[in-house]
Amino acid sequence: MRIYKFGGASIKDAESVKNVTSILQQEGTENCLLVISAMGKMTNAFEKIVHAYCYEREGLKAAQDFVANFHTEIIKDLFGEASEVQEKIDILFGKLSGFLAQNTSKDYDYLYDQIVCFGELASTTIVSNYFAKEGVENVWNDVRQLIITDSSYRDAKVDWQKTQETILQNIDQQKLNIVQGFLGGDTKGNTTTLGREGSDYTAGIFAYCLDANAVTIWKDVQGVLNADPRVFKDTQLLEQISYEETIEMAFYGASVIHPKTIQPLQSKDIPLYVRSFKDLKLSGTKVTRGVAIQPLLPCFIVKKDQILVSISALDFSFMVEDNISHIFKLLHQYLLKVNLIQNSAISFSVCVDNKFNQFETFYEELKSSYKVDVVKGVDLYTVRHFTEEALERINKTGQPLLTQINKETAQVVVNK
Repeated sequence: MRIYKFGGASIKDAESVKNVTSILQQEGTENCLLVISAMGKMTNAFEKIVHAYCYEREGLKAAQDFVANFHTEIIKDLFGEASEVQEKIDILFGKLSGFLAQNTSKDYDYLYDQIVCFGELASTTIVSNYFAKEGVENVWNDVRQLIITDSSYRDAKVDWQKTQETILQNIDQQKLNIVQGFLGGDTKGNTTTLGREGSDYTAGIFAYCLDANAVTIWKDVQGVLNADPRVFKDTQLLEQISYEETIEMAFYGASVIHPKTIQPLQSKDIPLYVRSFKDLKLSGTKVTRGVAIQPLLPCFIVKKDQILVSISALDFSFMVEDNISHIFKLLHQYLLKVNLIQNSAISFSVCVDNKFNQFETFYEELKSSYKVDVVKGVDLYTVRHFTEEALERINKTGQPLLTQINKETAQVVVNK
């Protein structure tokens, strides 16, 4: 089996869907499973539906209309007017409207998963039907019936044994299969999601369960670059990197590969290729076991809009294990992702990502027991294989507030 993952940028419009079809016709479709994300920026658009439903009902219809119109335009370009595919999408979005009308839950994370999933359900429906129109036979699968998870909405944990059993029972490995990325299903019949940008992880799950020969992630860049080209100039292609290096880069926030993707591949020595859907002649990046990074050069990772929190005891006593244990308990309780830690005898600093918007509650509870200094809106730069020149480049981006260096990696918190 070969596992291909196509993200939102690769199917953002009708021409992009046609391009994916051409890629498959060139690469071959047998023994292949495609993991497909929502089209373009549709996950963001569905998140606006969630927000409107929960907080601004007057904007709900407009948010739904925007999503419906976006897909309708692509369908017209691919299939013409009054197509059967449009009817399928209308039925799909009718189910969304029905859920919104009947729902009684106020759990935001639960609502998020039940609503946002329609982006992947719509994209795979459109792509699958376009393939069929072009003579590319395929099987559409509902991944929510295949990847079995717990009920940790927005960050579901995979039940690997049940998932592998279900996938092996239901996937015909001789055919071209299409599944949705990012999604799973719990034992209650509810939709779950695997974490933002989780379609890469979906590819890793299927590769592990099907003992795939390889996974290819198709991107709008040449492969894995040493920095995000939207942030840094003069980026360079990494021709090969190891699983371990990729895990390190993903841990620190590199956006090319989802942090959870590598481990299931590494456990079975399944190579990962990152290639450009814009130019099939480019070989891209190969990720495998035990290879040195090639070429060896500094790799830059930036996480924007972070919060730097410096904590010390109110009575000027030392910060000891009990204090730090209490702080970590609160960080976990309020779902604050810690991206940097630095401590001394009298203070403890963390740089956190406030993805779930619970920082203010965390802060109010923390300041009752500690002296707390907060700087919001900082950027956290991580440089793997750093050089003095690389660090100087980071320091010029703003005011360095905190620097931490070990053998391979330097991290700098910058206030712009």
